[in-house]
Amino acid sequence: DPIRPRREGVIMQKRELGTSGITVSAVGFGAWGIGGGWGDTEDTQSVDALNTAIDLGVTFIDTAYAYGDGRSERIIGEVVRSRSEEIVVATKVPPANREWPARSETTADVAMPAGHLRSCTEESLRRLGMDSLDLQQIHVWNDRWLAEGSWLDEVAEMKSSGLIRAFGISINDHSPDSALEAVASGLIDSVQVIYNIFDQSPRDRLLPACVEHGVGVIVRVALDEGGLTGTMTADTTFPADDWRSHYFKGDRPSQVAEHVDAIVADLGIATSDLPEVALRFVLSDPAVSSVIPGMRRAANVERNVKVGDGVPLPPETLEVLARHRWVRNFYP
Repeated sequence: DPIRPRREGVIMQKRELGTSGITVSAVGFGAWGIGGGWGDTEDTQSVDALNTAIDLGVTFIDTAYAYGDGRSERIIGEVVRSRSEEIVVATKVPPANREWPARSETTADVAMPAGHLRSCTEESLRRLGMDSLDLQQIHVWNDRWLAEGSWLDEVAEMKSSGLIRAFGISINDHSPDSALEAVASGLIDSVQVIYNIFDQSPRDRLLPACVEHGVGVIVRVALDEGGLTGTMTADTTFPADDWRSHYFKGDRPSQVAEHVDAIVADLGIATSDLPEVALRFVLSDPAVSSVIPGMRRAANVERNVKVGDGVPLPPETLEVLARHRWVRNFYP
């Protein structure tokens, strides 16, 4: 319904996306899951989740060309076009060689050959049913690309022609330092990075650099692909059509449950309170523009937007959580 009223009593903080001139909601909608790959996903359920998010003050949606081969973009376009609110939509251009993450030896001409950024952007806009994108991003990254290829010229041309408003990069998994040169270059408006209670490495150099250079920060995987929801046990398994069957393979659920139990015990909280703590941990850093948890169901939305007021965790809580940094990579 295009005239669904925004729900009263909901507070959603707005934050600047660096110096891009774009304002985003503190909690954004991560739209990988509605494209598929996370088990059974119904489009009607996804539409309901998106509408619920907008009702509750979410004004930022992040998707990608590769999420369900365009399925996520099509659903988002349908919903956004039906609403009267101003919604900031971001998507991402896949590497031309379809390699995630980018290998160190891959050149810009291989990942982003001439014309690739523009053609993917135009295709995304067709699926979204829009004339312009608020934010386009590269779905993988390597700092050496700053001096390679013609992609920067394409970015400048797309901005000048109004095809996109801003441009950013999605940093490779658990590799925040791989974008430090890009942040300092003045050539990008935002970075998207993994940052959570377990992977706190962006705090070391990336987040301070983004503040210094006016680059917006979009945080993904704040709930560790579900590991920080407090619902995982040593016996947790996922169906074969859910990519988390790989991410949480072997004894990884047991490892996660052990670390979660330690966090809960240290903080003296109920396990059910962990998702809110995990999201507030991310939003407590002033460098962060928006956190984008995946939300395939309206119930997930209603739970996650509670932190949209942007109230930070107390310093003593942050000190406790700093001790739970866990260096590991479950993606391989």
